[in-house]
Formats: sequence, structure tokens, C-alpha cells
Amino acid sequence: MPIVKMKYGIDLGTTNSSLCKFENGELKIVKSDTLKDTMPSCVSFVKKNNIRVGDAAYNDLRAERARATKKWSKSNENVFLEFKRTMGLDTEYTPSNIKKSYTSEDLSAEVLKNLLRFVSDDVISACVITVPAKFKTDQIAATKRAADLAGITHCELLQEPIAAAIAYGLKAENKQGKWLVFDFGGGTFDVALLHVQDGILQVKDTEGDNYLGGKNLDYALVDQIFIPYLQKNNTITSLMSKRYTASILRDALKFYAEYAKNELSSAASCDILSQLNEFGTDDKHNDIELDFTITQEEIKPILEQFFQKAIDICKNLLKRNNLTGNDIDSLILVGGPTHSELLRNMLREQITPHVDTTIDPMTAVALGSALFASSIDYEEDVSVFDKTEKLLALDVNYESSTVDTLEYVTVKPIPNQSKKCDLNNLKIEIVRNDNAWSSGRIEVGEKGEVFECLLLEDRANSFTIHAYDKSGSSIPCTPHEISILQGTKIVNAVLPYYIGVEISNIHEDRDVFSSFDGLEKNVTLPAVGTLKKLHLPNILEPGNTNEKLILPIYQGEYNANGSIAMYNDHVFDVVITGNDVKNKIGALSEFDIVINVDRSQMMTLRAHFHDTGDIVEKSIEVSRRKSISIKNIEDFYESAKNELSELKSNKFVTYSELENTNKLLKDITSRLESEKLSDDGRMHLLADLRRTFLLMDKVKKKYEVEPLLEEADSLFEDIEEANADSENEWDDEVNNAKIQLESAKKSLNINQIKQTIDNLREIYFGMTFEIHIATLVSEYYENFDPSKWKDVKKAKMLLKKYADIIIRCDGNLSHREAVEMMKNLIDIMNISESQKAITFI
Repeated sequence: MPIVKMKYGIDLGTTNSSLCKFENGELKIVKSDTLKDTMPSCVSFVKKNNIRVGDAAYNDLRAERARATKKWSKSNENVFLEFKRTMGLDTEYTPSNIKKSYTSEDLSAEVLKNLLRFVSDDVISACVITVPAKFKTDQIAATKRAADLAGITHCELLQEPIAAAIAYGLKAENKQGKWLVFDFGGGTFDVALLHVQDGILQVKDTEGDNYLGGKNLDYALVDQIFIPYLQKNNTITSLMSKRYTASILRDALKFYAEYAKNELSSAASCDILSQLNEFGTDDKHNDIELDFTITQEEIKPILEQFFQKAIDICKNLLKRNNLTGNDIDSLILVGGPTHSELLRNMLREQITPHVDTTIDPMTAVALGSALFASSIDYEEDVSVFDKTEKLLALDVNYESSTVDTLEYVTVKPIPNQSKKCDLNNLKIEIVRNDNAWSSGRIEVGEKGEVFECLLLEDRANSFTIHAYDKSGSSIPCTPHEISILQGTKIVNAVLPYYIGVEISNIHEDRDVFSSFDGLEKNVTLPAVGTLKKLHLPNILEPGNTNEKLILPIYQGEYNANGSIAMYNDHVFDVVITGNDVKNKIGALSEFDIVINVDRSQMMTLRAHFHDTGDIVEKSIEVSRRKSISIKNIEDFYESAKNELSELKSNKFVTYSELENTNKLLKDITSRLESEKLSDDGRMHLLADLRRTFLLMDKVKKKYEVEPLLEEADSLFEDIEEANADSENEWDDEVNNAKIQLESAKKSLNINQIKQTIDNLREIYFGMTFEIHIATLVSEYYENFDPSKWKDVKKAKMLLKKYADIIIRCDGNLSHREAVEMMKNLIDIMNISESQKAITFI
């Protein structure tokens, strides 16, 4: 099939989505059915099985949520929004009008279908769809499934801030330096750091929060302004005491909160006035009404806390790249909330004064996705040309973006795809669409020909391909046009996480995260990762599905390597059974793993077993994950609090080292009650709790060694003191102890240090054995406890006898006397055999 370039890009947003087309060198946002650049990502299931998407659905949502307050019931829920926040989860949405459950990807597919309907003159089977930079593998897989459901058979995924950077790069006057893309959307926040040299974009790092966006701002305004207003003017104590009715009221008020947020982005104040009988009644059956004014000053402290979280993420990204805001040449704003003057001023004050507002924050991602699409090849289905009597299929190869003014385009006929075409004496002409440049008619043989196309600078150049037979008659061809972007070189996205597995660290005695070599955070996609010389834990026998090799695959944040595996995100398991191998493979056999990650972060795995030569290849199918329960979140939260408390009690840990952990846990505490009620809220809490544990693990790991080394030093001092008391009788033992201690200090290996401590204890016990026995016997005699002895009478007699011996010799027992006392007393002690071995140590 002919290879052509994609020309459509979609920004599939949490609250709004848009579609852009790149054709004839021009970028064009496809208008919605209401002639807007964006369409609400909202789906409404109306009666008679009809589905509405976009503005009409959003109007339905507002009416439905207000209507729910009349009976304080969600039983007739039929409209859904912000389902992107549950992508990848098993969350189900069940409209009462249809009685059928929909997943987030099902609803996203309806949004995609509706966007595609806005293009009436084309069948769209290939496009780029954007995703948040921090989307996990299961969320990405769900987005791909949504594209499939919408009929998009050739789908590439691109991270949203990178798409925005591509759009900005097309218009930027300065194509040098460092750019920071600040993408604060309706449901997610992303930031991307790019280095730009001579128009070539290189992504250096990305960061973000999948659960920080405009939705958080809206509900914060509801909770801190709208609810207090109603508490003052109505009686809603009973309504707010129940989770169910409280959520109905909060959802109904969200529309006014969003309106206030948008108005106060620039205005000093705005009036809030609800419609007559819009809402139900309060606890005392009085109408709930809104009639008040909100000022910019009132919402400032509420919004600041969320904007500050995003800014702190930017600061951390810059810090780990050894940069400050002074190094940033352009800070590019993306997303609706970035219209806020409050946010813009905070960014100017805390990051850089170079805040750039030249691109439309609402459409930048869609524009960039279409530009990126123009660099992606896919096979065009020539069946769409079935009604064409004559057609010339061409293989056209070129770079779709360049910083050069001359681009080489290779054109070659495809005989088996062409219809009724005489390929002898075939001529091709490429004409730039401003008609100011043409290649002229050049004869093209079976091997093809290279055309040198002259480009206009800093713009998208569109060219038309004309084909002529030997008589000079025009022949229809595909592709018949190409576009080349000059001035900006589009690069591929990067991997936003480390990808690795859980392995046992024998030195630290814990299961830790270990990334694949080649799948580190920020490597350019596509990428290949390897793990070598792993050992099979059990046998694999052809046909036997009971014995399995399970490889738990995790995604890790920055500095994830070596952290406890469970504190990272376990996204899927790769399972290899006897059905996957041809030969019996023994336990402990060596094997290697190779994982390939494509541009859209889809993965394939290959396992190579050394002993038999078996190679197992698997396409990794990532299914929806089960939503975490409220109890699990509460347990995880309590564990985090307890661990933090333990760290605070560690005398080696300073306050500053726990400052970020304290701050994050305090934020989690403030959100816990409200967010634990929804699936996406619990995932937000889980993500932040994992960050908390990773922060604590880093501190804990740092100071695990110090107390152990302190204990080892103390033991060695005791050994030296005991040796001095014995007039250096134990010099050899002291020297051996010193060598062990120095080796442990150099290694900083926890297991080695613990082993050294055990050895030092044994040495010290051996040196002080007689004194130790004398002390114990005296304590047993002076504080006699009958319950400790099997033969109480004999125990009293022996202890009296031994105590007299110890007094006579002033505690200086001989080794023979000490051993005899120990053996005789152990025999009559009321203890088990296993306890006898440690009683006198």
C-alpha cells in the first residue's frame, strides 16, 4: 500500500477536546457543530437510545445535576464528564436510560466519534491523539482502545506538552534556548523542559500530576465559598452530613464555581445568581438559591494552593536538571486555567518573567498534534479508490520537518498497487503550492527518482505531485500532495517513567525496583530495554500451565531505582507458561528479557532462555486495573503516618529532610475525606501516598546505616576495653574485629554491617564470658523467680552455691567454673531447647 503522512491531530481533553487538520501546508482547527474551536468532552444518553456529545450534552449535564437536588437522588444519571480521570480503571458508568455499563474508554470513543463527524469530506482512519505526559501504561492502553472503538485504525499517541511545544516552535521568533511548557488542563497538569537549537526541539525532561487540574479548582471553590454561603443562608447540616447528598449538592454547584473561576481570571468580581427553582430545598424545605458576589481577592488564597503545587513541580524539574528559572528563555502556557492573571503573576515571580502567551492555550495541543501527525507515515488503504478507473500508487519518502531550506524527496511507483497505468516513460512533477517553484517534469524509472524541493523559511510548505504518461496526459496519483515544515525539526516524545521489574536485593534484604537498561526516564521513543542474566524460579515444561514465570512490570518516578518496589506503580504482569516454550527449562536457568516500547508507549516483550535457546515473544496487553478501595487508601494513609512518626523519632534525621514529606502528607490529610469518595480521587491519593513513601524511603535508606555503625563502634570500644582489662590477652581477636569493622564501614552494605555486629557480639561475649556468667548468676540469685525453673529447690541450692563461689573469688571465675555453672543452670531452666542456645548470650 502507498505510504502517506497523517494529517489529523486530536486533543482528547478532560473537559474539552478539539480536532486539527494539517493540509496544503496549513493548520486548521475543525469547528464543532456549534462553530467553536473546542467541544466539551461530555456524553449524554437521552431516551430512545440516542447519544449526544459536546455542548448539547454539557447543557444536559447542568440540567441533570440541578434536577438531582430536587429529590436528592442520582438514580436518573445519564450524562458524564471528566471520565478521562478514570482512564485505565475498571470504573463503570451506567446511564439509567440505557441500562448498559460504559467504561471511560467507551465514553472517550463517543467523544472521538463526534469529533470525526465534524469532517464531512474525509474518512479519518489515521490520526495522532494526545495524552498527558504522566499517563501510565494502563491509561495509554485505554486511550488506544478508545481510538480503535472510534474507528481510528492508525493511531499514534503524543504527550500533550510536547504537542504544545511543537505548535509554539512553528511561530516562535527565537528558535534557540530552553523552553518550559506549563500545561494546566481541566483534569491534569504537565510540564516539559525542551532544549531548542537552530529550531531542533529536544525534550529533556517531563513531569506532572494526572489528578491536578481545573476540576480541583472548581470543587475547591464549591467547598470553600459556595457551601459556606449556603450554610449561612440555608440549613444544609443534614445534607452535608451524608456523603451521597453532599456529593449531589457539590456537583450541582460546580457549574457556578467554574463560571466564577473563568470570569475572575481577569475581572475583579462577578455576580452569582441562580435561576428560579433551579435547585431543590434544604433541611427545612426552604429553596436553595444563590445570590451573591465573588471577588478576585476571595478566590486568590483558594486557587493559590493548587497553582503552587504545579509551580513546585516545575521547580523540582528544574532543580534536578541543574537549572533555575533564570535559565528559561520561554515559559509557554497551555490549558484553560492558564488564562488566570493570578497564575501568570505567580509564574513570573517564582519561575521566570519570560511567560509567553502568544499561542492559544486552548488549541495549542491540537495544533501541535496535527503538526506531529504530518511526520508520521502510515499505509493508505487504496480500496478507497476502487471507483477510480486509473490510479498511480507512489512510494514517497521525505522528512516532514527540517531546519534546512532544501529537502530531498524520493518518489517511486508501486506497480502492484497501481491501476491501468503504463509505467514506461512515466514523468513526475512536484509543484510548490505558491507556484513560485517547480521541479519540472522528471522521468521516473522503476527505482524511483530524487527531487530537490526548495522550501520557504519558517512555515509549512505544501507541494502537489503531478504524474504524466508518455503521451503527456495527466494520471491521478496517490499521494498527490505532501507538506514539509521548515524552521522547526519535530522530534519524538520521551519515556515519562522508568520501566522496570521487582527484584530481590540480597544486600538490603528487600524487593526493589530495577529499571531495564535502555528504558530510563526521558529516553527518546521508540526505545529498547534489556535485563540480562535473570534466573528462572521454577521449571517451565511444554504444555504445563501450572508452572509460570510471572514478571511484575512497574513504572517508576525520578530516582526510582533501588526503591522498594511496592512504592512504585505496578501496571501489569507478564506471564510465561509451559504453553509458550518448546523445551523443558530447568529451575534457576538463565534468561534475558528485551522490551520494545514504540512511540505510543505500547510494548512487546521477548524472553530468551539460554539453556534451551527458547525465545518467547509477547505483545503486552494492558487491561483495566481494579480501582482501589476506600479501606485500602485509609490503611495506606495510616501506614504513611506511622512511618513518618518513626522517622521523626530517629535522632539522625533532621527536620529539613522531612519537610517535603510533612508538606505532602499534610496536603493528603486535607483532601482525604473528599477525594476518597471517588475512583479518580482515590487514585490521586494513592499516587501522592506513593510519593510520600518514596520520599521517606530515601531518608530512611540514608540513615539506616548510621545507627548500625554507631552500634558497631560501641561494641568495638567494649572489645578494646575488655582487652585492656585482660592485659592485651585478646590482641588477635581485637585485630580481627577491627578489620571486619573497617570493611563494613567501607561497603556501607546493611547486611554486611549487621553480620559484623553479630560477629563483634560473639567476640565480646567470648572475651567477657566469665564476667558475663558471674553477673547473670548473681542477678538470678538476688532476684529469684520460681517460674523460671523446672526444679525450684535445686535451683535455689545451685544459685546459693555459685553465688558464694563468685563472692570468694571476687567475681574472677575461671573458664572451667563459668562453663560448669552455665551448663548446670540451663539444664533446670523452664525453657525450650531452642531458647537454651541464646539464654546466656
